[in-house]
Amino acid sequence: MRKLAVLAVLALAAGCVPEEKQPTGAEDFATFCAGCHGAGGKGDGPGAEGLPRHPANLTTLAKRHDGTFPKLRVMAKIWGYTGKYGDTPMPNFGPLLDSPLVPYDAGDGISSPTPLRLVQLAEYVESLQVK
Repeated sequence: MRKLAVLAVLALAAGCVPEEKQPTGAEDFATFCAGCHGAGGKGDGPGAEGLPRHPANLTTLAKRHDGTFPKLRVMAKIWGYTGKYGDTPMPNFGPLLDSPLVPYDAGDGISSPTPLRLVQLAEYVESLQVK
């Protein structure tokens, strides 16, 4: 009986611990991206000066890809995959976006476990697209 009482108290106490709040995509963008890409994503951030290659204008990604936002490419780039452009000043943000995994289909029909913060950040960048 005493064990049940202890377990009940522990269960109640666990419910009192606040859940860790995950930053939003906009908050992560302000923290990790705006320094180089600018607050509006146009590549005009204060950290852009002096870089060997100018940061991309993130507001025209869909326009440059025939009107389709390249979700997988954006997420891969944020995570740290450089593809054929191995020499890039953009840091690998993967470790900084560690968060619970969520099933996510980036448009290829395949739902994959993906860090929530990576999904939110990519969706925020998608929201910056010029119409």
